[in-house]
Amino acid sequence: MPELDEPLLTQLTNDAIELLTQLIQTPSFSRQEDQTAAHIVRFLTFHGVRPERNAHNVWAVSRHYDPQRPTVLLNSHHDTVQPGPSWTADPFGAALEGDKLTGLGSNDAGAAAVSLLATFLYFEQHPPAFNLICAITAEEEISGPNGIRRLLPLLPEITLGLVGEPTQMDLAIAEKGLVVLDCTAHGRTGHAARDEGDNALYKALDDIQRLREFQFERVSDLLGPVKLTVTQIEAGSQHNVVPDRCTFVVDVRTNELYTNQEVVEIVRGLIGADVVPRSTHLNSSRIAPNHPLVQRGLALGRRTFGSVTLSDQSMMPFPTVKIGPGDSARSHTPDEYVLLSEIRAGVRGYVELLASFELLADSY
Repeated sequence: MPELDEPLLTQLTNDAIELLTQLIQTPSFSRQEDQTAAHIVRFLTFHGVRPERNAHNVWAVSRHYDPQRPTVLLNSHHDTVQPGPSWTADPFGAALEGDKLTGLGSNDAGAAAVSLLATFLYFEQHPPAFNLICAITAEEEISGPNGIRRLLPLLPEITLGLVGEPTQMDLAIAEKGLVVLDCTAHGRTGHAARDEGDNALYKALDDIQRLREFQFERVSDLLGPVKLTVTQIEAGSQHNVVPDRCTFVVDVRTNELYTNQEVVEIVRGLIGADVVPRSTHLNSSRIAPNHPLVQRGLALGRRTFGSVTLSDQSMMPFPTVKIGPGDSARSHTPDEYVLLSEIRAGVRGYVELLASFELLADSY
């Protein structure tokens, strides 16, 4: 691996931490990321990069871009969930106590976002033999249409993606997908005092029992089995009327051995209720364990694992690895925080991972 430019690495890391403080202090709930997008545009512009913006998505293509070379996408998100009532700190205070920076979005995924921006800027000064694009996108927390899905068609062809999420800088080489099913059982109304009607609620309960007992055949070595959970049910208008309609919701976490559409068809064949997926685009993903980037990570002492949490990785139709500073266990929790030392290790870790082109070249 080439020797790293330590002064540049230090300066860019410090700048990234300063940007993260600004991002925390600026509310950026999903669909409301306008001001944090503006911060990111100013940050890149200050560092001599010409960023582009579409809606609340900000990206930059390396000035060394060559269409004849493969392209690596560095992606994370700048939207956050709403803070819950259990916060004791100011969610937007960006309070720093020693090494600990507390604030909404600090861990998920502000630390990864600013670390990837610093990584991109590092390679602007020390260009690798492949193209880099850095995109910090919106609506990840709601898998919305105006985030990475909106941006990908605007980008050049991508060969490989690094998705910045809190993984303690280990490599998630597989990720579970998600499909939510709205199910409706149909019956016929009748008076509850008489033996009449066809109770849709009972039909739904029979369907739910089948789902509860069903086991998907294909089990992933990294992600385990497909996990199916009934999470909501609703029926009836009043106590003395047999319900003619019962709706229930099924949350399905898919592994990479099934497409979401395949899972929908299996469930449809299993139960009598109508089954309508809310979407099928949040598919499970996996990169080959022998991929050169994965092997590079292993050589650096990183651990590989399968992730049960969903990210924008699910919408990328090219090989991806999910990796970033912070800890997923802190995401969406009261008094969310990240350590500055984690950010420093994150920037260095990203640069070390990408600094040796030879290890990447064989995969293209």
